[in-house]
Amino acid sequence: MESVREAGGGVTGTVLMRFVWTHGGRNVFLSGSFNRWGELIPMSPVEGCPNVFQAIYGITHGNHQVQYKFLVDGEWRHDELQPYTTTEYGILNTIQFNMEANFNPEMIPGSSMELDNEAFTRLVSVSDGTLTGGMLSISEADLQVSRHRISVFLTTHTAYELLPQSGKVVALDVDLPVKQAFHILFEQGIPMAPLWDFSRGQFVGVLSALDFILILRELGNNGSDFTEEELDTHTISAWKEGKSYLNRQIDGHVRALPRHLIHAGPYDNLKEVALRILQNEVATVPIIHSSSEDGSFPQLLHLASLSGILKCICRYFRHCSGTLPMLQLPIGAIPVGSWVPSIGEPSGRPLAMLRPSASLSSALNLLIQAQVSSIPIVDENDSLIDIYCRSDITALAKDKIYTHINLNEMTINQALQLGQDVYSSYDLRSQRCQMCLRSDTLHKVMERLANPGVRRLVIVEAGSKRVEGIVTLSDIFRFLLG
Repeated sequence: MESVREAGGGVTGTVLMRFVWTHGGRNVFLSGSFNRWGELIPMSPVEGCPNVFQAIYGITHGNHQVQYKFLVDGEWRHDELQPYTTTEYGILNTIQFNMEANFNPEMIPGSSMELDNEAFTRLVSVSDGTLTGGMLSISEADLQVSRHRISVFLTTHTAYELLPQSGKVVALDVDLPVKQAFHILFEQGIPMAPLWDFSRGQFVGVLSALDFILILRELGNNGSDFTEEELDTHTISAWKEGKSYLNRQIDGHVRALPRHLIHAGPYDNLKEVALRILQNEVATVPIIHSSSEDGSFPQLLHLASLSGILKCICRYFRHCSGTLPMLQLPIGAIPVGSWVPSIGEPSGRPLAMLRPSASLSSALNLLIQAQVSSIPIVDENDSLIDIYCRSDITALAKDKIYTHINLNEMTINQALQLGQDVYSSYDLRSQRCQMCLRSDTLHKVMERLANPGVRRLVIVEAGSKRVEGIVTLSDIFRFLLG
């Protein structure tokens, strides 16, 4: 959306307006002159009114005419009960109005478009398609009500509801050689797997793509005693034991600090599971059930993640999003994520970004040092080209590719191309970090992050795709839970 200037030279903003379709359908979209007919805006069903759909969109101030139309189940329609006109483009609904900067929102009679008089009618300045203000457009009371409703949902639903109707969960024996373990991760198309200790009869940890990254760094370390040949005999248990000393503490003598497996039970509520993931800074927790009081004979049921919990939230509130005013807030107007500082703002923590010509070694080091799951790959203008994820590293397990490459010589671009070739038969490449705009609503961001495997969204500038910020699953949950 472009900025608009009135005769006085002042930059006007937008008023968020509600468009309504009352004639039913399965999939309803909106488009109009307000977005130059360049975007189909999904319309959401209204709770309790199966034939009514609505969408919120920002309309620029000024004295002008808005034309719009609805795409209902693949067919262009107009609302015959509302004012319409015939143009060279066909029959369109139209409405004329004069909105000044100090316009007092009220219902526009005889129209399928109305101003929302509560949460959505506060002015939000828009410039070059991005939000320039960082203010909340709902009151603190409305925000707390939204958070309370989400909290009630999470505490009254359990991890059992995360279990799919069908599927598989892969676990690895700790006595399995490391090399074989990563071949299994690659062949199964999964980034991590719980570890089973047969001698103890329990699950003891998780092997993830981060372990593979650390192992590859050890292999590339000239001073390391860890060789590629050792991968054939070096077990997961031995690797985990050695890795624990990397995080040791000095307490009179050197000792390895054991890290207990972070897990949950099927009847733990979803809020407990989400907090366990956030507080322990892990990507997933195994859902383990045992019918014995002593915890013997545990059964691995599922791997719970924040994306799975977020999917439950989106599904539950999909048809009653009106009860959560904060879902219609633009992501750029709420305090979540990490952002590139604007001119004049103090610099915060810099975003982790790399050029495609950077070495794979630098990407792996950055994944570890910045403690992130993926890194935006940008050109010289900081425009988004691709993304490099931790899970991409398992592509090097195919045909022992990691034995033929030099991490300092292979570029990220070459590694990404390799991943595209390796995963041509998998759907993993679609599970990448996606992008969105500052003006996208929190609801839209949540829907995208609810996709399996997506843990971060890159916020880009409209048109140039210049990276402006990053929003993670953890950011969203910290905001939702307050």
